[in-house]
Amino acid sequence: MKGTQRMDIGLKSRDGAPLSAASESSSRQRKRRIKLPSLRMRVSERKILLFAIDLLLVNLALIGGRALGLRLFAPDVPQAWLPKWSITLSLLWPLVAIFFDSYNLARAASFFYSVRSITAAALATILIYALIPVLTPPLLSRGVIFFFAGLAATGLAGWRFIYARLFEQPWFTQRALVVGAGNAGQALADALATHPDDANPFRGTGYQLVGFVDDDPLCHHQEIAGVPVLAGHEQLVYLAQRLEVDEIVLAITHRHAISQDLFDALLRCREMGFRVIIMSVLYERLLGRVPVDHIGRDLQMVVPMEASAAERFYRLIKRVSDILIAGVGLVALALIIPIVAAVNALTSPGPLFYRQRRVGYGGRPFEMLKFRSMIPDAEKESGAVWACENDDRITPLGRLLRHTRLDEVPQIINVLKGEMSIIGPRPERPEFVEQLARELPFYRARHAVRPGITGWAQVQYDYGDCVEDAKIKLEYDLYYVKNMSLWLDLRILLQTVPVMLQLRGQ
Repeated sequence: MKGTQRMDIGLKSRDGAPLSAASESSSRQRKRRIKLPSLRMRVSERKILLFAIDLLLVNLALIGGRALGLRLFAPDVPQAWLPKWSITLSLLWPLVAIFFDSYNLARAASFFYSVRSITAAALATILIYALIPVLTPPLLSRGVIFFFAGLAATGLAGWRFIYARLFEQPWFTQRALVVGAGNAGQALADALATHPDDANPFRGTGYQLVGFVDDDPLCHHQEIAGVPVLAGHEQLVYLAQRLEVDEIVLAITHRHAISQDLFDALLRCREMGFRVIIMSVLYERLLGRVPVDHIGRDLQMVVPMEASAAERFYRLIKRVSDILIAGVGLVALALIIPIVAAVNALTSPGPLFYRQRRVGYGGRPFEMLKFRSMIPDAEKESGAVWACENDDRITPLGRLLRHTRLDEVPQIINVLKGEMSIIGPRPERPEFVEQLARELPFYRARHAVRPGITGWAQVQYDYGDCVEDAKIKLEYDLYYVKNMSLWLDLRILLQTVPVMLQLRGQ
């Protein structure tokens, strides 16, 4: 068959052995063997497994630590057990674990990062747990806490070591065959190959791209981010079977334009039990971003097309939460104002607050409040420009305020006025909005929700000062617009605190 030789080059089975015409007989023998159940785990299954084992281990550490501690330090005290103690611990654990980013799959594959994160989460959980009255066991001896901490940290670190070493093995990876080696396919391969820097994302997310299928013969024999282009669509069904893939990823931006033959091949693969997924959906699932360059003009991939009853209820709860949190924030603002005013008066006399025109909900402009962090009239000569690293217009106090994001605290007044929310895409200046809307697809979709003091892009990506950075942050913002929920808001809120403590602002 024409193309068979071309297809055999670089084609490997799940165990890494090359597949060629000479191996057909052995392949037929393998087909007669009894197959073991598949252990390949999807992203959601990996997160559920991590969370379930973590939760089990911290509860076992509580039981074991209390039993050992009381036996050694308070043997006469009855070792009663109340369900509320476990319930309190089980509710506290996910909040602290999210704070320390313990369920980032790509990073969980890195032993060093995973153990550091999970150990910090365990110790912080135990410290907070010990300070909760009534709902936790009475502190009859400090030895109980030490046993609890030691068992929890040791057990969780050991489990994460097993996870990082075991779940990188081929038995647990999702094997994906990508249809389309153009821009969309390359973007997926590049994103998986480079994000994040401290872990192998193929191993971490559980996905392995085993090859590309593309009808352009010039692409064959080539590699994209280390992934070979194998053959045209006429070999799709054959490749899916021979490579024992789990998913077929359709990486073609304008899906309505695919040929009938390719459509039939995809339908045949689905009929045979292979999962078929669109590149943009997989990209979003793995990276938490919407690939704006590779979704065509499909508005439904960016924003919900209608407001359901659940969404309207969420917006109501969100607004009530905004008012309550902003009300508490007024107390913090009242405490910070005298300090900022005094230091500014000594180091950079001028206004305490800085008012800046921003674009908000529905594209309507409003005046956003901030503590002034630059010298007065900083843009008098230059006009509107992005702040950059080591910007000499920033005052000494302003640098600290920006690094800790405390310069944003006055925006709670914008929240109370209904112009902003606590969580949402950061509002941009009108001058930049016009430029970015021309250069970036779907940019104005950010304005479908109220802008926020902090957001998904702020906890996932560092400060941006160019169009390319704005594009990446837009992808994160659109993910939030599309997936808004109380759970996502809670994740963002918890992960904002480490961002502030790590001085990642600019």
